[in-house]
Amino acid sequence: MTEPQFPRGDDLPIGGTALQRRLAEAAVELFYAHGATATTVRDITGACGLTPGALYNHFSSKEDLLYVLVRDVHLQVNEQMTAVLAEAGPEPATQLSAMVRLLVAHTAGFKKRSRVANREFTALTGARRQEVRALRRQLRDRLGATLLAGAEQGAFNLAGGNDAPSATLAAATISNMCVHISEWTLEHYPPGIPDLQERFDVMALRIAGARPA
Repeated sequence: MTEPQFPRGDDLPIGGTALQRRLAEAAVELFYAHGATATTVRDITGACGLTPGALYNHFSSKEDLLYVLVRDVHLQVNEQMTAVLAEAGPEPATQLSAMVRLLVAHTAGFKKRSRVANREFTALTGARRQEVRALRRQLRDRLGATLLAGAEQGAFNLAGGNDAPSATLAAATISNMCVHISEWTLEHYPPGIPDLQERFDVMALRIAGARPA
């Protein structure tokens, strides 16, 4: 059985100052609880014991703070996925399991920042939204590449055919399944993260049509 993957909870924003990290931590809590649109600059700075103007010494706006948070969560997951893939070895089934376990552990272990990154990115506009969409596609495409490689090697039997479109569809399904673990599950599932990883691993392999070892 694949060993459970527990991602690091690196500070946000990447390379930020101590005060930027305080503002970011408060913003994650508030964006998670109320949404980015309903959260004001005064709410964020007040949670840090600062005046509203203090935020503008570190971020150009609330929207800039949201963008940095969402971008950096995706960058961190991308970096950690690179690491787990390097450790997983060449077998597509093992690679798929490693990626799924990482995504599940991030969603369940860091549910607030994960939920903000996956829900509030839609509040971004223009080039910022496109940048985050590109990062999300990169994560999905890594899953898709693994699924396609497994199909070509005979390890997977994808629904609809062992081709690139089927791999992309399966990758999107598995990714959405992992990053949108419900609040109910996170609050009412006592066995914990390792058990969730095991179950989602099995479900992902079934979606991939993994052939018996």
